[in-house]
Amino acid sequence: GLMAAPKLNRKLTLQSPTHTPDGAGGWSIGWTTLGELWAEVRPGRGQALTVATLDVARVALTITVRAAPVGDDRRPRPDQRLLDGARSYRIVAVRDADPDARYLHCIAEEEVAA
Repeated sequence: GLMAAPKLNRKLTLQSPTHTPDGAGGWSIGWTTLGELWAEVRPGRGQALTVATLDVARVALTITVRAAPVGDDRRPRPDQRLLDGARSYRIVAVRDADPDARYLHCIAEEEVAA
């Protein structure tokens, strides 16, 4: 079926975790900004999602972005996050959104700052 083009109307900041030694034998996690992506943010899980280790109840959002090749900095990966202003979405899975692989669905959950 023909998929309606998503409305990429939110500018999100893609960040990747960086691990630096904290000097005490552990690591501190920082975040490096890779760039900005135009995205469509929709509540809900989208199609049935089967990821064995995923707590599906916490998955809150489907974020659609333009596809980029695997290995490209503009292609989101699980373990990265997308920032929308003060909000932070942790990416838990990424998959092609359409048969032509023009768009990607990032399944994400909102991180609530304690």
